[in-house]
Amino acid sequence: MKPLSAICILWALSACVGLRTDADLVRRPNVVVLYTDDQGYGDCSALNPASGFRTPHMDRLAREGMVFTDGHSAGSVCTPSRYALLTGTYAWRLPSGGGVLGADTDGLIADDQPTVASFLKERGYATGIVGKWHLGLQVPGQKGERDWSARITDGPLQKGFDHYYGIPASMNFGVLTWFDGDRAIEPASLWTRKKFPEAEISTKPLDYRMAPPYDVERQAEGDIEVAPSFRDEDVLRTIAERSVAFIEEHADEPFFLYVALTSPHLPHCTAPEFRGTSGMGNYGDFMVETDHRVGQVLEALDRAGVADHTLVLLTSDNGPENNYRDWERIYGHRSAGVFRGGKRDVYEGGHRVPFIVRWPGVAEPGTRCDQTVSQTGLLGTLADWFAVNPSGDALMDSLSFLDCLRGEVAPPHPLVHQGRGRFAIRDGKWKLHFTPNGREVGEPSELYDLSSDPGETRNLLGAHPEVVDELASWADSIVRGLVSQ
Repeated sequence: MKPLSAICILWALSACVGLRTDADLVRRPNVVVLYTDDQGYGDCSALNPASGFRTPHMDRLAREGMVFTDGHSAGSVCTPSRYALLTGTYAWRLPSGGGVLGADTDGLIADDQPTVASFLKERGYATGIVGKWHLGLQVPGQKGERDWSARITDGPLQKGFDHYYGIPASMNFGVLTWFDGDRAIEPASLWTRKKFPEAEISTKPLDYRMAPPYDVERQAEGDIEVAPSFRDEDVLRTIAERSVAFIEEHADEPFFLYVALTSPHLPHCTAPEFRGTSGMGNYGDFMVETDHRVGQVLEALDRAGVADHTLVLLTSDNGPENNYRDWERIYGHRSAGVFRGGKRDVYEGGHRVPFIVRWPGVAEPGTRCDQTVSQTGLLGTLADWFAVNPSGDALMDSLSFLDCLRGEVAPPHPLVHQGRGRFAIRDGKWKLHFTPNGREVGEPSELYDLSSDPGETRNLLGAHPEVVDELASWADSIVRGLVSQ
């Protein structure tokens, strides 16, 4: 971590001796993370003027905060990015390699591992998550033979969160019922599966629903457990309403709220009042609803009178799903913007995502930062603000972006990307890809100068051997854990 800034040292000293030298300095900022699911860089109209739909509430955050034009998720799929966001550590460092989990499985985060939630809870924060967890939890019993009266374990309440209201994973995984704290609100006693529209992919983008009618008996091995009252089209509304309620309940104390939205991940289950509003099909409509739910949370902060001392981070777990090609083909909309690839890819479209921070008094409104930052840096940024160093290796990958927020130039550092079993390393304008090789880095295969080729179209591997050698050595050292980033 970087040397402590003067403002953080003053905060720590004033807290120790009980002095109040500056009200804004002493006051602990609320923290709200708005985490979308499969939203590409181009799925925000503030970042993509040619977007096929408008996102006025996300655009508001961009006007009132700082846009990171080179901000990245830690992985190009769901679970690894969520793990890294909360722990500040890359999921590929885990013995399991950090793949995508199911709904009912061992938790990926160890109970004693520091998280953003546990770090802030230790500092007097109320901590809550609303929405999609997807980091593993244990539902008592076996699929189809559950004890719905028993408590779930190894979930958010064991990882630093005081409050949890959500679903265990993506809706195409199940279990599809709401959990409040450590109990299911309603038994998932029925069965369902993906239900596709009649239109083929050649004429309409891939889409499906997890909608009724549900089955009393299991029809196939892959069927998903679902509660009788569960409706996929109600999920975003429920997440927004519960998030608003959390803000209202905790407005008089410092709080951390992790709003884990389920959109625009499939199924594109747009609420009826938003259907047909975008002019860009169901995906556009779903993004319009997503933006509306973001707006509801922002408005709740305004009404509660806490917006001026709340850090809001809006970002996504990875780039757009593979049907981003259909949105471009049919509607001319580029979900990944100018970047190559999408979800699961190690190309920029897989992990360069919307990354907007509004933090009054820290980040100047309407500004942008072109430095490379990662979601792994959230824990490090908060630790930097509080002038503390979490125990163990918690900050191995968690590089603070507090200097960037303050408009200062942060020291350059390499960033490791991972997707589809392959690694890439980014350092300044250079990005080096490697061939897939399991847990090892692999052999260099592609080199791009992102300053002149953000779409990764011109492979310069043979033109700059000195760059290749340097980056390959860095990548090997970082992945092996021999050096921290």
